[in-house]
Amino acid sequence: MQHRIDPEKIGPQGEVMAHAIEACVHCGFCLPACPTYQVLGEEMDSPRGRIFLMKEVLEGNLSLEEAQPYIDKCLGCLGCVTACPSGVPYGELITSFRAYSEPKRWRSPFQKVFRLGLQETLPYPARFRAAAVLGRLARPLKPLLPPALRAPLELLPEALPPTKPLPALTPAEGPRRSRVALLAGCAQQVLQPGFNWATLRVLARNGVEVVVPQNQVCCGALALHTGERARALHLARKNLEAFAGDYDTILTNAAGCGSGLKEYPLLFRGEPEQDQAQRLAEKVKDISVFLVELGLKEVPPLPHPLRVAYHDACHLAHAQGVRNEPRQLLRSIPGVELVEIPEGELCCGSAGTYNLEQPHIAAALGERKARNILATGAQAVVTGNIGCFAQIEAHLKKLGRPIPVLHTIELLDRAYTGQAPVPAAPADP
Repeated sequence: MQHRIDPEKIGPQGEVMAHAIEACVHCGFCLPACPTYQVLGEEMDSPRGRIFLMKEVLEGNLSLEEAQPYIDKCLGCLGCVTACPSGVPYGELITSFRAYSEPKRWRSPFQKVFRLGLQETLPYPARFRAAAVLGRLARPLKPLLPPALRAPLELLPEALPPTKPLPALTPAEGPRRSRVALLAGCAQQVLQPGFNWATLRVLARNGVEVVVPQNQVCCGALALHTGERARALHLARKNLEAFAGDYDTILTNAAGCGSGLKEYPLLFRGEPEQDQAQRLAEKVKDISVFLVELGLKEVPPLPHPLRVAYHDACHLAHAQGVRNEPRQLLRSIPGVELVEIPEGELCCGSAGTYNLEQPHIAAALGERKARNILATGAQAVVTGNIGCFAQIEAHLKKLGRPIPVLHTIELLDRAYTGQAPVPAAPADP
């Protein structure tokens, strides 16, 4: 595609955007892979449509206000990246364009306050827990609230699980095979703290010493993917310091967080810490990849057979290219029957804060994902991302079929500890 973009006038990400736009040949392979195109059926709500819009804005042929509604509806799921035969780095493009455009655009006072509330709440577990408690108390008022305020209430669980601080160091059981640092996550510590505890137990059992740096903060993905580059840089600089120790690997058990850490080289492009960010990103691995590479100690069988549907989190499958490793872990558990979900490559609609900022599209995708899961006849669904977990659990409940939702590492942990992952099915009469 010919363009007249001057990268130097755009800023540190100008070259990234120009390269991505030039790589697109408008072949259309991205259309069936794009969730918003599947739901809305509009060319401008497809990746190639959005690339054209971004090109026109950067060349000065189209106003930002005209293009922004279509850009805003992109989930950033990167399904198009997997489908693209030309290797268009769409993730780098959409992230960089949002960082470029956000300071220039107009937002209503309500939008500004709402987005500020999300950015000042979700990345901070103590604040998020307080907000979640208040949200549960406000549920009786839900019919009176605007849609943008109803969506967060619908995604909250019936009760928040108790939590306690993670230990700074969890020693390996037996001979030490590796020493790692763990990113604890933000919302995950409030909504599902058991994910991290299961991670510590499985790693220790497999001879891994785990350090949880106490000065770590949010990875910055929520800010980065919504155009708040300065905020993302502020958080990322703290993590560069927190994870500067001598670790074999930096582990994440949330797809979005792992992808966020791996995007630090893009975030720090043109910054003094660019090389340091690159070194950190090269150490980051998802827990599933790490365990497969390490080699699991023998896993005991489950108390009873279990039919499991595995949901590919977009920022594992599409952003990091991690598909086989979670399935390998699940198949290593005796008693697990693994089934694939129809349209498994399609986003569930969570996408960071997307299900809060675009609730109607997110709800359509969430229901579609829940129905596809139920069509498998699975007794449980497993995923590797807290956002997917919350979205899928909420929409299964809406359909009146609340089958258990688990993290991949939780199911592995329950096999090791002999705990039944789900209640046993009643015997036939």
